[in-house]
Amino acid sequence: MNLKYSKCLGLAAVLYFTANYSAQQVKDTVTKETTIEEVVVIGYGTQKKSNVTGAISSLKASDIEDMPAGKPEQVLQGRAAGVSVVTNSGQPGSTATVRVRGVTSFGAGSNDPLWVVDGIVVDGIGWLNQSDIENIEVLKDGASAAIYGVSAAKGVVLVTTKKGSKGKLSLNYNGFFGVGNASRKLDLLNATQYATIMNEARANDGKPLLFSNPSSYGEGTDWQNLIFNSAQRESHEVSVSSGSDKSTFYASFGYYDQQGIVLRDVSYYKRLNGRINSTHKVTNWLTVGQTFAYTHTKSEGVNSYSNTEYGGPLSSAINLDPITPGIVNDMSLVNPAHYTNPYIVRDPRTGNPYGISPYVQQEITNPLGFRDIALGQYNYSDDFVGNAFVEIKPVDHFTLRSTMNGKLSYWGSQGFTPLFYLSPTQQNTVNNRLNRVSQKKFEWSTENTLTYQNKFGLHSVSALVGQGYYEYDISSGSSVTYVGLPITSYQDASFNFDTPTSNITASAWDGIQAHKASYFGRLIYDFDNRYLLTGTIRRDGSSRFGANNHWGNFPSFSLGWNVSNESFWKENKIINSLKLRGGYGVLGNDNFANFMYASFVQGGNNYTFIDANGITHVTSGYAPTTLENPDLHWEETKQTNIAADIKFLNNFDLTVDFYQKKTTDILRQISLPGYIGATNKPWRNIGDMNNKGIETSLGYKKQWNDFGISVNGNFAYLKNEITKLEDGLKYIDVVGFQSMGAIQSMQVGYPYSSFWGHQTAGIFQNQSEINSYVNSTGQLLQPNAKPGDFRWVDSNGDGKIDQSDRAYLGNSLPKYTFGFTVNLNYKNFDLMVFAQGQAGNKIFQGLRRLDIPNANFQTAVLDRWVGEGSTNSTPRATQDDPNHNLTWMSDYYLQKGDYLRIKLVQVGYTLPKDITQALGTTKIRFYVTGENLFTFTKYTGFDPEIAGGDTLGVDRAYYPQARTVLFGANVQF
Repeated sequence: MNLKYSKCLGLAAVLYFTANYSAQQVKDTVTKETTIEEVVVIGYGTQKKSNVTGAISSLKASDIEDMPAGKPEQVLQGRAAGVSVVTNSGQPGSTATVRVRGVTSFGAGSNDPLWVVDGIVVDGIGWLNQSDIENIEVLKDGASAAIYGVSAAKGVVLVTTKKGSKGKLSLNYNGFFGVGNASRKLDLLNATQYATIMNEARANDGKPLLFSNPSSYGEGTDWQNLIFNSAQRESHEVSVSSGSDKSTFYASFGYYDQQGIVLRDVSYYKRLNGRINSTHKVTNWLTVGQTFAYTHTKSEGVNSYSNTEYGGPLSSAINLDPITPGIVNDMSLVNPAHYTNPYIVRDPRTGNPYGISPYVQQEITNPLGFRDIALGQYNYSDDFVGNAFVEIKPVDHFTLRSTMNGKLSYWGSQGFTPLFYLSPTQQNTVNNRLNRVSQKKFEWSTENTLTYQNKFGLHSVSALVGQGYYEYDISSGSSVTYVGLPITSYQDASFNFDTPTSNITASAWDGIQAHKASYFGRLIYDFDNRYLLTGTIRRDGSSRFGANNHWGNFPSFSLGWNVSNESFWKENKIINSLKLRGGYGVLGNDNFANFMYASFVQGGNNYTFIDANGITHVTSGYAPTTLENPDLHWEETKQTNIAADIKFLNNFDLTVDFYQKKTTDILRQISLPGYIGATNKPWRNIGDMNNKGIETSLGYKKQWNDFGISVNGNFAYLKNEITKLEDGLKYIDVVGFQSMGAIQSMQVGYPYSSFWGHQTAGIFQNQSEINSYVNSTGQLLQPNAKPGDFRWVDSNGDGKIDQSDRAYLGNSLPKYTFGFTVNLNYKNFDLMVFAQGQAGNKIFQGLRRLDIPNANFQTAVLDRWVGEGSTNSTPRATQDDPNHNLTWMSDYYLQKGDYLRIKLVQVGYTLPKDITQALGTTKIRFYVTGENLFTFTKYTGFDPEIAGGDTLGVDRAYYPQARTVLFGANVQF
């Protein structure tokens, strides 16, 4: 699917009026006389949406309650303009990479946004029960996020959980059950095709043929069919809430269980959630409350075993030859010498050995055998997150609030590795081993705020001052390994065996504690709901900064004008309301390691000398590992935002934001001359980077008696550019791939982590073309080439082809992200269709092992060059590859990452009220959901949605997302 978009706002505006792009939902109009004033959560408070002057995307519980996401951060995908959410893997329990308006760091500091749940700063929300969420606000611009100062440069995501309300006891159940399967498989060579290509490659290299009769092998083994399976998924959530004039409470319990579509026995995720929130009005001036949540997870995943192009079940299924059987049922069809090891892994049902490939080895092994030795290995976590607050109203208009926040986490892993033999290079035939890793971390903070709110005449004022103190990384861990246990199965594994101390290895460690202190203030003013002003200032001091830069200041301001509230604005049916707003803010990024400014001393620098008596002495020596940098400080982002909010034709809402972010002082390790003697490179603030873009959202909502429609969506354009690197450097290589070396680099004037490599200019069709491809002195540019090889572009014009000809090949960051939702209701029936996608980026398809000559290919190799005029895009088959057709990074490996995915289709039916009342309930709704039903793309890998933290767009045997059908019910009492 080739998507093309103009950068100009005019064309973007036209696109919004299609069904593909629209906007944030707005509250229903209750009557023509009475409307609900929508309120959004901002840092340390709330504000009427009509008076908000910053760029904030908001999702309510009603927007996400029907989304069957495995991780709560995934509900943001395609629903907030300028917020890119890319699933890191289809592995159950996998998190997502979330980016707010691009990236701001080179990797020393994470580009993840700041997550704040009920005022508690947390490192992600994967532990959260989605049904507990009341609303999510994304603070995208400098003006709205600056209240969080040094931690806000990557954006801030505020999550508020549900609270009880005054009224009778309410009991709710929401649950679903379904089955998922792989939505797509790769087109790989079958056994006959494989043998044919291998023979042809060897013949082209002048080597003897490997297979005498390729057609005799037939279809062979379909390794993908052996690893992909159907996978169950279920979720059950129960909540109860109630309240009185004095107290309210909300409690919930959730259970989530998902199997993986790849070897489900070793690919699963289970989660248990519990939550209690309460608020108590002790007196008219004193209120106390708390939130508390507990989450337990247990998971195992193929990604836990380095599932990359170097190995793991997906990579093995792609690279293994189709001639080797999955299970050897007839020993006469294989070489018996490969199956003589006593620890060979066998199928437990038949007792027959799993097939061992004589052609493809190293880390690539039979995935069925891999599954059996990985059984019983798991990861776990226990998270306790909560806070308690006291709120005092000493006099009118003033509120004093004191909050204590904390998060305690325990996590680790355990696994038993039996004796096994999978191949000559993948075996464990000496000792079995049982390993356990246990870690814990405690973080706490306290914040105190004083708020003043008053309205006098046409003036409205809200002022806030506050103070906070934060402690991070109070952590420790330990690891223990027992070897040589008298068992053969993980079911019998235990640390209670009487094991000799010589067979026990243990270690322990403590984390490096960090702390931060903050002072902040904010003033919100509006005059007659027409002229709006917000100003904030935050001062942060952190132990992560150098001695000369412990403290930083982070100011912001924003202005708004409700033009339609002016007396000159005449009521009309075309433009119902218009608000213009703009702002500027300074933000920081301190999410990097502790003590990067310091110079540590380490041992091992010993000195040997011989004394006068000829005796050799060794003196233990210690030396600094690097140079100290007392000037090291936060990465700083200055952001400007200009926007308009428009309601028109009574039922349409349009928001358009223009922004520019400039990040300076980005941290990088710098190179030092060898004579300095430092073993580690020191850190310095040396880089600059810009992000600028346009965000739009459009919504339409209307109800006609029994029929209603709501269409909402968003579209965003992003341009990222590196503007400065370390002095004297032209580029910095950041991502490598096998023997190719770097495939992604950073260079001034280009986007972050762009693809760089060789450009192809077709294929040599004959020797004459090779002979005529010469430089100015008549020398052959590609003397090792043969007909059927790539013609490489001499990018720098120096008359030779080498690594200095690497050129810019494309961007790993999507230029365009979009999503839309259509909701229809007719009487008791409802239909929701949600789609999202991205465009303008490239994907590196790195699925094949380059150092294994006999690794399998995708069927695209069948279009290879086989003679003059046969093709000008796919090179000839060869294993020696003297022209580096496959071993050099080039545009041959890059594909367009554009896609549009029908993410969710849901049909629901709500029972009539007379039936629910007869059953003693207030609502009963049944629904059927289809997830990841269709993906429109030209990418030939498993999935075009490729993430991986700060390394986007590199497909290393990516675990695909499942296509799932779910049946669910919602019951309210």
